[in-house]
Amino acid sequence: MPVLSSWCILPKTGATSPSSLLVKSSQNPDCLNSLFPPASQCDQSVAAIVFGDQSPQSRLYPLTKRRSEAAVPIAGNYRLVDAVLSNCINSNITKIYALTQFNSTSLNSHIARAYSGARLSKDGFVEVIAAYQSPDDNGWFQGTADAIRRCLWVLEEYPVDEFLILPGHHLYRMDYQKLIDAHRRSKAHITVSLFSTTKNEDLGFGIFKLDSQNEVLEFRENEEISNHHFQTNKHDGDEFPSMGIYVINRDVMRMLLTEAFPNVNDLKSQINGYLFEGYWEDMRSIEAYYRANMETIRRANAMYNSFYDRDSPLYTLPRHLPPTLVRDAVITDSIIGDGCILSKCRIKGTVVGIRTRIGDNAVVEDSVIMGSDTYDHNGMSDGEAIGIPIGIGDGSHIRKAIIDKHARIGKNVMIMNKDNVQEGNREANGYIISGGIIVVIRSAVIPDGTIL
Repeated sequence: MPVLSSWCILPKTGATSPSSLLVKSSQNPDCLNSLFPPASQCDQSVAAIVFGDQSPQSRLYPLTKRRSEAAVPIAGNYRLVDAVLSNCINSNITKIYALTQFNSTSLNSHIARAYSGARLSKDGFVEVIAAYQSPDDNGWFQGTADAIRRCLWVLEEYPVDEFLILPGHHLYRMDYQKLIDAHRRSKAHITVSLFSTTKNEDLGFGIFKLDSQNEVLEFRENEEISNHHFQTNKHDGDEFPSMGIYVINRDVMRMLLTEAFPNVNDLKSQINGYLFEGYWEDMRSIEAYYRANMETIRRANAMYNSFYDRDSPLYTLPRHLPPTLVRDAVITDSIIGDGCILSKCRIKGTVVGIRTRIGDNAVVEDSVIMGSDTYDHNGMSDGEAIGIPIGIGDGSHIRKAIIDKHARIGKNVMIMNKDNVQEGNREANGYIISGGIIVVIRSAVIPDGTIL
């Protein structure tokens, strides 16, 4: 049996004091969504724990300057956390806790508004547990394991047998019941989901070596992050990167986090691997996020197709927006979100988010436009941006860029990275360049005639 490390089992989050926390009841009776599975089909013996936050050193910065990674928009209408929560619902797992802390205001609000009123089953819920202080614990969560330990009094409210641990910012489709069934058949204490497509590459959650029975022989974590390591005397086996997804028996998790914590290295436990063969994107960089959005456009070739899957749909917040208004625009190979206003423009290979406004003679190619949470036609809501409304101005040309929400792009602006710069920090000017992709920061103002 391998020696178990507390930090190799659970993905990490940063320890920081949240500036604003929003908690809403998961028992709101005013909203009923009949699309969710009937109660008779739901697995009442499993509860999911979804982590919405990563450390302040987010790999998706500056998209995470004012939001957590799980709250970053994807494919026009959605947030990344919607993929994970939809996987739970489609897998008939309806007891879902979302533990949040860093930059969590947007995420807490989205989860509460989108899922808190849904009647998932008789005892089903999606409940946000925001970081808190108490007489016994007057600091903030010090990591994932600490967050679970301090929330055990809530997590153990229902008599479940296993907990499913999930990062909230990955894009993939998985039937968690298959993972849970494999865990039960193996009689393992802990089962970790491993990405079978990639071998010998640490994607941020460590590398596991398996024997022919998928029992874990060895674990290696990124040495730059941690020195935790366990192994047995066996050396033959295949190595696979962890996806940060775990099934843990209830009693084992309690023992790890109360009796053994923090000296878990002395505890021996049976750990099995579960090989996942589908599409999985962990959003480990701006380039990965951009690529994931571009792949949603290519429906015929996309490995992730839950946006159009009748049997495993992707749920999100119903916004009740008007249909998109298209005025003599030419649109090819693109996704257009709800409530957009598209004038006489040309859009190709682009994801256009909700409430996006694109002016006359503008050209947008191979880009991600996140849109806006409000309509703004005259630009008078921001004294610094008078005359430049939210959206893309007349005659502007945007290519291979990510435009964050509420950005104000003036008229005749060129965002094309004409000098092919690969990396650049121009945050003071409202944008950065990562992997050759220009990222215009949330609420940035790009004046008329600017060339980037």
